[in-house]
Amino acid sequence: MSTTMTETAPALEDEALARLRALTGDPRATFREHQLDAIRDLVEDRARVLCVQRTGWGKSAVYFVATALLRARGAGPTLIVSPLLALMRNQLQAAEAMGLRAHTVNSTNQAEWATIEGLIEQDAVDLLLIGPERLNADRFRERLLPVVAGRTGLLVIDEAHCVSDWGHDFRPDYRRIGDVLAGLPQQAAVLGTTATANDRVVADVTEQLTAPRAGAGPDEAAPVLRTYRGSLARRSLRLEVVELAHPAERLAWLVEHLRADPATGEAPLPGSGIVYALTVSDAEQVAGFLAEHGIAAAAYTGQQDSEARIALEERLRRDEVKVVVATSALGMGYDKPDLGFIVHYQAPGSVVAYYQQVGRAGRGVDHAEVVLLRGREDRRIQDFFISQAFPTAERVAEVRAALDEAGEAGLTSRELQSRVNLGLTRLEAMLKILDVEGAVRRAGGRWIAVPESDWRYDADRYAHVTELRREEQRAMAAFGSDGRCLMRTLQEQLDDPDPQDCGRCAVCAGPRHQPLEGDAHVALVREAQQHLRSRPVDFDPKRMAPDATSGALRKIPQDVRVEPGRALARRGDAGWDDQARRELGAGRVSDETVDALAALVRDWRVPVQWVAAVPSRRGEPDVVQDLGERLAARLELPWAPVVVRREDRPPQAAQHGAAQQAANVRGAFAVEGTVPPGRALLVDDVRQSGWTLAMVGGQLRRRGADAVFPVVLSTS
Repeated sequence: MSTTMTETAPALEDEALARLRALTGDPRATFREHQLDAIRDLVEDRARVLCVQRTGWGKSAVYFVATALLRARGAGPTLIVSPLLALMRNQLQAAEAMGLRAHTVNSTNQAEWATIEGLIEQDAVDLLLIGPERLNADRFRERLLPVVAGRTGLLVIDEAHCVSDWGHDFRPDYRRIGDVLAGLPQQAAVLGTTATANDRVVADVTEQLTAPRAGAGPDEAAPVLRTYRGSLARRSLRLEVVELAHPAERLAWLVEHLRADPATGEAPLPGSGIVYALTVSDAEQVAGFLAEHGIAAAAYTGQQDSEARIALEERLRRDEVKVVVATSALGMGYDKPDLGFIVHYQAPGSVVAYYQQVGRAGRGVDHAEVVLLRGREDRRIQDFFISQAFPTAERVAEVRAALDEAGEAGLTSRELQSRVNLGLTRLEAMLKILDVEGAVRRAGGRWIAVPESDWRYDADRYAHVTELRREEQRAMAAFGSDGRCLMRTLQEQLDDPDPQDCGRCAVCAGPRHQPLEGDAHVALVREAQQHLRSRPVDFDPKRMAPDATSGALRKIPQDVRVEPGRALARRGDAGWDDQARRELGAGRVSDETVDALAALVRDWRVPVQWVAAVPSRRGEPDVVQDLGERLAARLELPWAPVVVRREDRPPQAAQHGAAQQAANVRGAFAVEGTVPPGRALLVDDVRQSGWTLAMVGGQLRRRGADAVFPVVLSTS
């Protein structure tokens, strides 16, 4: 697919090679296959190009070198849409090393936007990096984007697979790239780059990147996308799958493989690396256990602020930690060429996502270890993420009806949430999709229906994409169990044109990191199980409540507010949750679990003086009342069965918005009889939304309790 050589090709090649060597700092650097072809297409033909190449191939070298050459030829600046802050920081540093004037526009530097806009007007910016969320931000979209897009010489869509909802990492904000494409100058080049796109995703990306330019005449041909697709094999990676169903076994395995041997000073897994977990709580728990065993480990999650994540990335880059235990927040864009290993504590939902994450390792070294520790909870967590991907038709209809009723005045997200049965996070994700697809629009902080929109809920497409996710999940479950070369399996899932057996994975060359045995291992597994059960979960009290009439959030008065609470387990964790839920289902909590809850309260050291419980809707005998009474006996405190259930309501798990959750509890319980004086311990089984504890606790406060401390077996 390369272009015809022109008389300027040798000069361009020499200039490009000099730029590449400046970028890499290597006077002997040469282009890899297809790199120069792509650069020539962008610079000479101002073409639209898609590079589907393995991690470490050098996709960024293509757009940096092309930027330098285009700018030297009088083209406008390059606009890079890049998904992660880590990627942006690396790119800014690389651009500056080439002498390019690079800037970024993000939510943390809004005070600089006017200055950057002025620099663009003065043609003093060579390269501008933005996150995809900027494309969906009112101020940027309305003020800065037209200025930038109208002058762009090269548009780069990094991690272009995020454009496609067929892909493993679809991001609705990426759909706004269509707005940028429509506003590009006629001579602007376009480059999409990714390492994780199969044929279906490539077709979808191609369709979106070949949209005609704004103002295209009827006779103007639609743009053509030139695609360069190379082998996705990663020869430096040695892949292995180890089946360890229980999390305690995996914790023990990690300690044994990450802890240095006292005799040699070396660990079975070399250098420093990343352990991936599916949830924030798992990442924190794994990092904690490793640190307790003398391994320099730290957790990395999307809930940390950017400064903390940047600092941890740098510590890993300098080998100041042995391992970072991360969620998918540490993925695309992080570049440590000598990363020695990647271990998955749990499996992601697709082989494609797995390939993207293991691609962090072995980029600048000949050998890196990659191990998948498959667990029995993987599917449950994956199911949750799959179920959250698309809103139901019923919920979408509720949102659109509420916005239609509001008219041009619109509704804020909070106001809308009070009218529909959705949590705020899922509601805003839905609104983002509807905004991109033209069903609603945002004006300031309010959402407004688009009355002339012909948008329709595409149930067939959503169902098809969901089934694709299920197929990917099944392929991930089969990975390593069907006797095929592991690297070849990854290549085939990504529709690599030339998949081959690697000769070095555990299937091809035999296992190396299998489960361990022996007394020391058994003792470590027991210790790991104790660790999993030893970390109580604290939760905050409700401070705001929706008004029963308007749904508007109002502050809960201090004199009826409950105190911070504590849970024995978190939903789905590897400690007490499974046992507690089985016992609740059987109708009676075991003495072991009651003893554990009593120990939790004692360690908590809250000054409670009596115990009450929220009546269960599980029938007779009341399992929660029984739990409360037995817990009171263990704690040697008075038992006060003063809370009664007036009527059964649907489970809180079926309620998603704060207004619906509060309404589902309001009036369902009452406090009867004499409320003892002093501070109460309020017991419940499973905390779903927190509103039951807040409202029942509020009633106890009104009836004279000095304070109410909630305690539950498990919290969602």
